[in-house]
Amino acid sequence: MTRVAGRNVAISWIAGVMCAGVVAALVWFSMPMMPVMTAFVGDALRSVLP
Repeated sequence: MTRVAGRNVAISWIAGVMCAGVVAALVWFSMPMMPVMTAFVGDALRSVLP
């Protein structure tokens, strides 16, 4: 990260950890949709390719 004058390193670390937590939670909540998306992509590829 680039050091910007007036920015607190501790606060930026806390914000970074919180953002990583939000991204991890979104990935966790999207996991049940993975088999559905896999089936959808597989069906789409089978219908497009001869």
